[in-house]
Amino acid sequence: MKTPATALATAILTAAWLAAPALAAADEATRKDLFTVITLHGFPCGEVVSVTTRAENDHIATCKDANRYHVFLNAEGRVVVERQ
Repeated sequence: MKTPATALATAILTAAWLAAPALAAADEATRKDLFTVITLHGFPCGEVVSVTTRAENDHIATCKDANRYHVFLNAEGRVVVERQ
């Protein structure tokens, strides 16, 4: 018989395992969106290979060519891309 702590841990791990594909898809979508924004702002990138989310609508994107960009919304709600 499982203890309540073991049952809770099993439930948490199962939920995390089931959510992993959804998180991976969201991460892929975020990388593609940031690549598009960076490119439309005229910066070289090639492909976004990793993203660090600092806050909602505030990301650090690392590109395949080693360029890094801070992509965020400013106080006026405009998208800003700054090379890091």
